[in-house]
Amino acid sequence: MDLILNTLEELKSGALQGCTRLQLVEALTDFPKEIYTLANTLEILDLSNNQLSDLPDDFHTLKNLKRLFLSFNQFKHIPKVLKQCPNLIMVAFKGNQICEFAEHSLPRNIEWLILTDNQIKALPESFGEYSKLKKLALAGNQLTALPESMSACHELELVRLSANRLSNIDNWLLELPKLAWLAFSGNDFNRSDSLKSEQFSEIGLDELDVKQQIGQGASGFIHLAQWQQRPIALKLFKGNITSDGYPLDELNCCLQANEHPNLIKALGYINEPSQLGLVMELIGEGFRNLGLPPSFDTCTRDTFENGCQYSPEFVLKVVKQMSSTLAHLHKNHVSHGDIYAHNSMINDNADLLFGDFGAATDLSQLAPYQQQCMHGIEIRALGYFIEDLLTVVSNENAITEQLAAIATDCLRVEAIQRPSFSEVLNRL
Repeated sequence: MDLILNTLEELKSGALQGCTRLQLVEALTDFPKEIYTLANTLEILDLSNNQLSDLPDDFHTLKNLKRLFLSFNQFKHIPKVLKQCPNLIMVAFKGNQICEFAEHSLPRNIEWLILTDNQIKALPESFGEYSKLKKLALAGNQLTALPESMSACHELELVRLSANRLSNIDNWLLELPKLAWLAFSGNDFNRSDSLKSEQFSEIGLDELDVKQQIGQGASGFIHLAQWQQRPIALKLFKGNITSDGYPLDELNCCLQANEHPNLIKALGYINEPSQLGLVMELIGEGFRNLGLPPSFDTCTRDTFENGCQYSPEFVLKVVKQMSSTLAHLHKNHVSHGDIYAHNSMINDNADLLFGDFGAATDLSQLAPYQQQCMHGIEIRALGYFIEDLLTVVSNENAITEQLAAIATDCLRVEAIQRPSFSEVLNRL
């Protein structure tokens, strides 16, 4: 999804005429009017990482604009002019200071809304008019409740609500027919205030010989390190809040999940005053990502490298392992919240390793009905997981036919009609 960085000089010279994408990072405090010269072709505009606080009243002149990125600016409100943009389906305001979300500020056709890490205390009562929303990111705000009109957002598939001030989770949210990826840890009713683990031991940073950074995720950096004369992987969490919530909640869910053959094995945790961390077994050589993250076009669905193909037998083995892992997590009252091929590691033998608990939620404090709803939501995510893998299967046979039938059942709109993880395992 990365865009090529352009310059204001290029824009003013006319060198960008006819372009469909524009990204400017120039410490902008005012909207460059020259952008209007691209009105006939511009579809993606990224003005993130500037100093903007408002948009001009004639912004809707960009009549073909589909995706707008204004993250890490100085906005305190959502400009109402956005409602007049006829083709706008994606808006991102991550990391601003938004505290005002007025009624009818956005176009009704919006499908993807990112408001992570702002200061929003309430969503507009009319939020239900955004009934085409598929993806909604609201982690790291100050929401105390959700408007009941949101129950009309029947297309929602992914919702992030962690690190807010919610006093409960509404049943109507858990009953949304297409919801498959939901996270709500770190709210007033379920926020972790300390590390809770009897199974794993605390490890001091001074016990580790940190070698080098070998990876990075939304919530932290992965390092190669040495511990007790063995190589290990060390995840050091970033700051107090991540794109999915609080590191402490993520760490607690990871430890609560305990051990399973297909979970990346935790060895212990770091709990220093200024640093949380997770010590894990080093993933063996030969493991790689099963898939790639969603694209602009797929929105909530995974993508794969060009030419990627897996045999039906390979996919079957992967799905069996994933189903077993998810059954284990829910037995331990943990929902993963991010069941995707791009969060899964496999090798040539179709051995699966699953991890990344950034969007996980501790379900132990929920009522039985709500736990059952969360089970159904993650079953739907498993259905999408199977469907996505079947798009890159090398050939069709009786195995793929059965997998497709399981996926169809997992994706039933009526949650009560979906199978349980144990039922899926029996069928597999």
